[in-house]
Amino acid sequence: MNPVFKLESREDGGMRKILGCLLLTGAVAAAAGSGYQAARTFAIGGEGGWDYVTVDAAGRRLFVSHGNEVEVVDLKSGKVTGKIPDTQGVHGIAVATETGRGYVSNGRTNNVTMFDLKTLKTLGTVPTGKKPDAIIYDKADGVVMSFNGESDSTTVIDAATGKVNGTIDLGGGPEFAAADGKGKVYVNLEDKSEILQLDPKALKVDQRWPLKPCEEPSALSMDQASRRLFVGCRNKMMAVVNADTGQVVATLPIGRGVDAGRFDPKTKFAFDSCGDGTTTVVHEDSPDKYTVVDTLTTKVSARTMELDPVTHNIYLPFAEVTPAPGGGRPKIVPGTFAVLEMSRK
Repeated sequence: MNPVFKLESREDGGMRKILGCLLLTGAVAAAAGSGYQAARTFAIGGEGGWDYVTVDAAGRRLFVSHGNEVEVVDLKSGKVTGKIPDTQGVHGIAVATETGRGYVSNGRTNNVTMFDLKTLKTLGTVPTGKKPDAIIYDKADGVVMSFNGESDSTTVIDAATGKVNGTIDLGGGPEFAAADGKGKVYVNLEDKSEILQLDPKALKVDQRWPLKPCEEPSALSMDQASRRLFVGCRNKMMAVVNADTGQVVATLPIGRGVDAGRFDPKTKFAFDSCGDGTTTVVHEDSPDKYTVVDTLTTKVSARTMELDPVTHNIYLPFAEVTPAPGGGRPKIVPGTFAVLEMSRK
């Protein structure tokens, strides 16, 4: 039960009591942890690697990159109900609900597949730079942006027509991106340890900021309300960045091998999923104060993740892996690919 305070007759004293109550309630919530636990496992099977996973909140589906296709999972049943085939070297999926279209980045063919959200039928392909990887839908600007790892650029695509508006040279290797809902997009450069502010309409870089002490930034998410960016860094650190000044306002410890991050505006939780089998949950106490409230045990290899804004569940693709002889990338055990669903108690 939350503590109840009797308000003082003086206005300033009453305000102190109210603030004290709010602060104490927030501290209790942080101390209690995130409440997340394993709920279900969606068995998919098959062979091949994977990368990003995307929730279609309106359609109640999960789009999962896998091998050279996208598996479409019904969120209620946990069953595969459809596929988007021939997405060679698939990395990410962007859902443009307002246009009725989805977009898939194909790393091996240097293009993006455009498909119908209702029928899942392919509508065509869009040329991009070399090795398109991360891809996002920027609702404010009405564009889809593919981030091209081997040409250090982003291709800006009209989300309604699939036509290319232009290309932005980034000057470094992009990893992931986040839109602020007001016409700006942010992307981290892994090889430069920088974060860039982009203007998709003007097709230019507005700002370029260093991320020290963050090294090799990979994951990126944003609290649009507080104007804070959450950058998952490969030196086992989450860096919180002011989206208007580029200042690193906080750093927090995370696991090894981070590859995806999400922020939930309802719970104020920021998540970083790591390949070592952990997902770190950070609570935004205020725009400049943050607390690690949980380190969730997931699955080794569960390095990417998605958040369902409706249920607040998180989804992490994984497979059983075995160490490669002499080191290197672990080998995937055929038939073990699945998605772990975690929900709050």
